[in-house]
Amino acid sequence: MATVPVYCVCRLPYDVTRFMIECDACKDWFHGSCVGVEEEEAPDIDIYHCPNCEKTHGKSTLKKKRTWHKHSPGQTPDVKPVQNGSQLFIKELRSRTFPSAEDVVARVPGSQLTLGYMEEHGFTEPILVPKKDGLGLAVPAPTFYVSDVENYVGPERSVDVTDVTKQKDCKMKLKEFVDYYYSTNRKRVLNLTNLEFSDTRMSSFVEPPDIVKKLSWVENYWPDDALLAKPKVTKYCLICVKDSYTDFHIDSGGASAWYHVLKGEKIFYLIKPASANISLYERWQSASNHSEMFFADQVDKCYKCTLKQGQTLFIPSGWIYATLTPVDCLAFAGHFLHSLSVEMQMRAYEVERRLKLGSLTQFPNFETACWYMGKHLLEAFKGSHKSGKQLPPHLVQGAKILNGAFRSWTKKQALAEHEDELPEHFKPSQLIKDLAKEIRLSENASKASRPEVTAAVSSDEVCFGDREKEEPPSPIEASPPRSFLEKVSKKKTPKTVKMPKPSKVPKPPKPPKPPKSLKLKDGGKKKGKKCRGPASPTIPNLDLLEAHTKEALTKIEPPKKGKVGSLTLCTCSQCVCRHLWELGLWVVLGLPCPCARLRAVGGTHMMKAAECVWGQDGTVGEAPDGGQWGGRNRASDGARLP
Repeated sequence: MATVPVYCVCRLPYDVTRFMIECDACKDWFHGSCVGVEEEEAPDIDIYHCPNCEKTHGKSTLKKKRTWHKHSPGQTPDVKPVQNGSQLFIKELRSRTFPSAEDVVARVPGSQLTLGYMEEHGFTEPILVPKKDGLGLAVPAPTFYVSDVENYVGPERSVDVTDVTKQKDCKMKLKEFVDYYYSTNRKRVLNLTNLEFSDTRMSSFVEPPDIVKKLSWVENYWPDDALLAKPKVTKYCLICVKDSYTDFHIDSGGASAWYHVLKGEKIFYLIKPASANISLYERWQSASNHSEMFFADQVDKCYKCTLKQGQTLFIPSGWIYATLTPVDCLAFAGHFLHSLSVEMQMRAYEVERRLKLGSLTQFPNFETACWYMGKHLLEAFKGSHKSGKQLPPHLVQGAKILNGAFRSWTKKQALAEHEDELPEHFKPSQLIKDLAKEIRLSENASKASRPEVTAAVSSDEVCFGDREKEEPPSPIEASPPRSFLEKVSKKKTPKTVKMPKPSKVPKPPKPPKPPKSLKLKDGGKKKGKKCRGPASPTIPNLDLLEAHTKEALTKIEPPKKGKVGSLTLCTCSQCVCRHLWELGLWVVLGLPCPCARLRAVGGTHMMKAAECVWGQDGTVGEAPDGGQWGGRNRASDGARLP
């Protein structure tokens, strides 16, 4: 009876289901699993020597011709690109130099990283905290080991593990991974990065930094009695062996992240979330061979940041980054959404949806978190209006972006795709309507408060005699709201009323000289402060105001088409002069409208209706008949100018 040939060190017959490789010295065949060779690595091997032949013929050698990240223009088709995460890739990555992260990473003591600091400086660049003192971060003692993780989380817990060489994910029990971690002969490089343990006994050992808990939408605004449970993204354990590599990515939902290294060390390769970089990232992720291209080579700059034992790193929303583990590492991390980067979070989320990425660290129910935040912002707006206070600009801007997303998600053609994440008992259309109303009220109140500040400065430093030296007022400053006019009327002085000016002022003809009593010499602030004195009990000369009005009109640059008509009296009942009359300003001053002598209701104007120049924003536009009117074509009371 013929004997069946046997192969390999295991001396078993040929098995068609198992990968085998031939030794170039002894010509025997060996199972890849028996000699520690993966099937994907075989094409990279130039000469293979089995364990027995290595003693006499030396170690196996790899093919010399390799590209770093992609096919070179003159590359022959038989040379395979380097796979990201492979041994050759890691070797090349270690040998490369990158710009230092000192240029983009702020080093801040833990005690200074407060809510006030973040609101003042923003959170657009990474922050490295050298020591956890004052950070409010709780982690186990340095004597905490990977075996303790298994003990407190549970050995039977199923975990997602990344095979670094293949950049593919697989599942195994935590006990199996811990056994692999402590083994002396690791045949593969496995990486555990998404063990969320907030529902385990280990949760009591770890608390996120205080700043994370104060900023997090989920921690602060997600109701405890909601049908959908809070997303579990706040506490991750990372167990990474030497040479573990995670390729470039943006955290799910554009969430920000924090990392703390308990043991070992991690290297972060950071890329700014500029629009061009995000577009390149989306194109790179869409490529079928993106795992063979090193993304950092496609952007302008990639910064290298080394996070050592005991240090904490905060990564803002939208940053594109990869990580390398130079030595075995045990770390903790967490993700959080917040109001300092709403626009970037939304953009990253849309990129993620278009790419249909199935990240291991998915941010579950991202849209639900946005809806709850929108509800909170609505309540905050209403509270601010009642108290007379304004919400910070970043909250107003964030509310506008969220409301735009809400409209997009609730469109008829998109609702079916998004309704699963709509919180129970929510009325989205009503929320969108109410939030839009509150945003408008807040913006109007903000615009109204800005001219008050401008007027206060002007009354301190500028009088009519200094008008020619002023900068042209902005459109917002040039439209005095009611609150401002009331404030001026209380001061009872015409010197603080700021007349609108056109954006372009040519050299005017010599204006008539005002009386000496109102003329000011060039003197800066000290001279200007005299304008703040109480108004004289005598009524100022009417001809002075009329002369000043004429002077202001002569400064206006004539339009390109046609010519400004002659000054004639009209009954422009909707012009700003009438509005000022109705507010009682001229009554308080004991004067008629400055544009002309007193008429029946004081609403006269010195120019044709189609040539009225005093618009809502004080700028000059062109009327259809070649005349001029206010730039926005509306009077102060919102009515359209004739």
